[in-house]
Amino acid sequence: MKKITSLLSIMALTAVFSTSALAQQSASATTAPTTTTIVAPITISNTAALTFGSFATTSEVGTLKVATDGVRSKTGGVTLTSNNVGGTAASFTVGGEAGYSYAISIPTSLSLVTTTAATGTGTTASSQTMTVNSLLTSLANESTRVGLLTGGAQSFTIGGTLNVNAYQSVGAYTSATGLTVTVNYN
Repeated sequence: MKKITSLLSIMALTAVFSTSALAQQSASATTAPTTTTIVAPITISNTAALTFGSFATTSEVGTLKVATDGVRSKTGGVTLTSNNVGGTAASFTVGGEAGYSYAISIPTSLSLVTTTAATGTGTTASSQTMTVNSLLTSLANESTRVGLLTGGAQSFTIGGTLNVNAYQSVGAYTSATGLTVTVNYN
């Protein structure tokens, strides 16, 4: 029995000293570096307007499309004129930090409006509207509308489809809101 008591005493002392040895160990704290980088602000500028050019209408509805490369095509009651007043795609340049990607957002549609002057006593001015939709960009990732600022800048174009009514009124049509393009870093 004395041997068991001595053995238990030795085990108890070993446990006390090993716990005491563990309690004396400590770790020193280190400071983690904290940094940040401010990048160039993203910018966008318009270098050319979306212009559908001149055309004539008939008794049919139709469309006039300006592709992202500025090429015009028509359907239905739209007749392209030969007076060299063609279309142009809207052109934009995005600037910012080289190597960063960005995303653009554009409207799904916009309206072009003309106001016709009053033609005589008792008549009032009237307005006519055409809608532009199916807006497309020349960005390689058209489905996500994401671009890359290689060298800190990138240009892209936007085309669209003008929906023309039968016997659309003669006149100059403009958009009161313009084609608003928003750009953000990804």
